[in-house]
Amino acid sequence: MTPELALEIVELTVEHLLLVGVSMAIAIAVAVPTGILLTRRTQLQKWMIGFANVMQTVPSLALFGFLIPIPLLGGIGKQTAIVALVLYALLPILRNTLAGILGVDRAVRESAIAMGMTGRQLLWEVELPLAARMILAGVRVATVTTIGTATIAAAIGGGGLGVFIFRGLASVDTTQILAGAVPAAFIALLADGGLGWAEKKLSPV
Repeated sequence: MTPELALEIVELTVEHLLLVGVSMAIAIAVAVPTGILLTRRTQLQKWMIGFANVMQTVPSLALFGFLIPIPLLGGIGKQTAIVALVLYALLPILRNTLAGILGVDRAVRESAIAMGMTGRQLLWEVELPLAARMILAGVRVATVTTIGTATIAAAIGGGGLGVFIFRGLASVDTTQILAGAVPAAFIALLADGGLGWAEKKLSPV
């Protein structure tokens, strides 16, 4: 491996991490509050989960292509890639947030209300702590999936490790393909292991 290739791997790895980090931060900021809202507005559950399901079923490259012509959101570059990655990450976080909160034992919830807890206190002191492991499991799945999907971002100028993969495919260069695929797989394994460890820490003793 040449020094130039090693330096480019580092640069594109950082770029890939930024893509994933920004996308996941936005997805969590949108999906967790939405999941909480849906536990209080059951009539919206079908529509919101349905929308997230539809986004999950659209092929990644097709979704990137659909977003390009949309004003403000689209175009060539990182912005469109981040929007697409956020849409893909929503479903597991949203579904797990909803399942985690709705899965809190009814007797526990009723006891908290009987003790005089307000709705806000019930959410922050009872429901969210008990649902935290389930929510984190959704974040874990979304993160690992996003790391892999982010490699497609290079197709629309989003950068990241996918640059190596597309360059290698175009020139039939295995070294280039591995330069993108191996670091992406390593990042995914680290993220899965780290979030898995945090998930176990949140398990009830």
